[in-house]
Amino acid sequence: MQTVVLLLLISCAVNGAQDNLNGAKPAQCCDGSVSMAVGALTEKVANLMDKMTQVEAKLDQTETELTQLKSITLALSDTPKIAFSASLYETGSGDTGPFNTVTPLKYKKVYANFGSNYNPATGIFTATVKGVYFFRFTMFNNLNSTPNSFLVLRKNEEQIVSIWDISGSDANDTGSNAAVLPLEAGDTVYVELQANRQVYDDETHYNTFTGFLLFTI
Repeated sequence: MQTVVLLLLISCAVNGAQDNLNGAKPAQCCDGSVSMAVGALTEKVANLMDKMTQVEAKLDQTETELTQLKSITLALSDTPKIAFSASLYETGSGDTGPFNTVTPLKYKKVYANFGSNYNPATGIFTATVKGVYFFRFTMFNNLNSTPNSFLVLRKNEEQIVSIWDISGSDANDTGSNAAVLPLEAGDTVYVELQANRQVYDDETHYNTFTGFLLFTI
């Protein structure tokens, strides 16, 4: 379009010069064409500028979203990987308990222990970072004719949730419970078998203890 306008202007200039040499009044042949060409060019430039403004706005939005995504990715990469899952018996079968005092259950068959926060020798999970954690545990009661099972999930010395089955004639019962807990570094979580109670387990692994970090705080 700029080339067309330039040619029109040159044409007008040549015609005007010839008219002056001939003593004639300069021609106005190009005035309308030039005005139309300039108008069309101005409109196209305006449209192009509008599109450029829209593109810049989209680029700014994309840059903002990329920055947010980088922040999320960085946060995720910095979050410690803490998760464990274990069952009570590694091999064999039978009842655990009864004991004269409350006793943390030692879940010996470890399926996962990212971060090594769970200790199978003690049955105790110890938080190493401040955060919010999820815990779940399951119970299969003893195989005696009268059930006699009672488990408690504890945070330090605090009773959080429990599962129990101490009455009735059906000895083949299972249950589960769970909790989301805020923990400080050094806090402990474990499943405690109450005094004079029992649970049964075998290689089918009915009794499990699982936990993982949801997010740091």
